[in-house]
Amino acid sequence: MTDGRDPHLHVAEAAGRDAAAVRGLVASTFGLAGDLPAEVTTGCGVRVPYAMTSPRPDRVTCLACREHARSGHLRLAEWVERLAGMPGAPVGPDQAEEAAARHRELAARFSGT
Repeated sequence: MTDGRDPHLHVAEAAGRDAAAVRGLVASTFGLAGDLPAEVTTGCGVRVPYAMTSPRPDRVTCLACREHARSGHLRLAEWVERLAGMPGAPVGPDQAEEAAARHRELAARFSGT
């Protein structure tokens, strides 16, 4: 946990698997809305208030968290492409290609290129 003086915005450890997005999906599907956590572990390993995290590359100022998010999005791009190649996959090759491209674009934005 931080002492409250950390000026950086971080990325949640589960970068790419946004808890707020999952919460919104469950709320819209079932009419249930769980509480978001007050604190989360970040990509750099510290615990901070959830409000001190962002999934947006232009907001994250912690360099270790930016690298964590970049790696996570590249990994997700690979997973999506592999999933599309499996028999009975829930996504087609075109959808997988689009999703992988979005994750690679986010990875590039987190790296600053």
